Amino acid sequence: MTTALALPLHDAALAERLTGRLGLVEELLRDAVTYADPIAHDASSHLVNAGGKRLRPLLTLLTAELGDGGRREVVDAAAVVELTHLATLYHDDVMDSAPLRRGAPSAHEVWGNSVAILTGDLLFARASSIVSGLGPEAVRIQAQTFERLCLGQLHETVGPRPDEDPVSHYLQVLADKTASLIATSARFGAMFAGCRPDAVRTVTQFGETIGVAFQLADDVIDLTSDGTVTGKTPGTDLREGVPTMPALLLRSRAASAPVGSADRDVLALLDADLSDDADLSAAVEALREHEVVSLTRRRAVDLARQAVTELAPLPAGPVKDALVAFADALVDRAS
Repeated sequence: MTTALALPLHDAALAERLTGRLGLVEELLRDAVTYADPIAHDASSHLVNAGGKRLRPLLTLLTAELGDGGRREVVDAAAVVELTHLATLYHDDVMDSAPLRRGAPSAHEVWGNSVAILTGDLLFARASSIVSGLGPEAVRIQAQTFERLCLGQLHETVGPRPDEDPVSHYLQVLADKTASLIATSARFGAMFAGCRPDAVRTVTQFGETIGVAFQLADDVIDLTSDGTVTGKTPGTDLREGVPTMPALLLRSRAASAPVGSADRDVLALLDADLSDDADLSAAVEALREHEVVSLTRRRAVDLARQAVTELAPLPAGPVKDALVAFADALVDRAS
């Protein structure tokens, strides 16, 4: 069951309700990527059909359970956040030259870069169309989230300024590029379920914190698991020079390490030509065994625990239990 993969749901009644509503979200997603034009239809449907954990819409459906989770607006909002997420994946894969996404060839590998970029734009347009029916406040939140997504990608692309700490820069990139949409997913659910403003603020902050933890956990998983877990080729970020926390921590250590140190030796592997799969595998293995992976894992765990403390104002019950379990599962995932 999809929900079991993304959000641990130990309450059977809650799991049944969310599974049913997720089915409505899936129907809306498939409607949203249906086009009369064959190329637009096939390219837009590519990642929807590839599946995925549907973490963001599930988070919307879950936080809506703090109020009236059965409202149609909640389903629409859940579809909006997933369409937005899928659109970013089309763009990210072009920028990162990622050959795989969710275990299938990336859209740019099938149709080329231009079609993949334009398909991402089409999905953003469909998300905007749906969110326009949710009112001006939803449109404003979606616009702000979209802006942060773009800024996060922009700052990742250009890198830190000479006077900026690369690790702090990277954490801000994660907050914008990943956590912003997770926070909006949680916010939309509580907001459209009619929850009190304080509850909306609580789940939004939880989404911000857990979003950064989620990406740091992914940095670890990208190095410590095979592609069957992530749906991507291990080390793709290394090959394309995309910064990750383990690599940034290694660079920081190597900068002050003596010539011939183990830190510098591993960094030399990372900075070499990694176009050959064997060389990439060797670099991944060397970084995987380095202490910086454990340090990254520790950061993810600390943030996940912080996110749990931020849930304190919520009432006890299956929704809060599920959010706590999600944070705990993220810690286990990175371990």
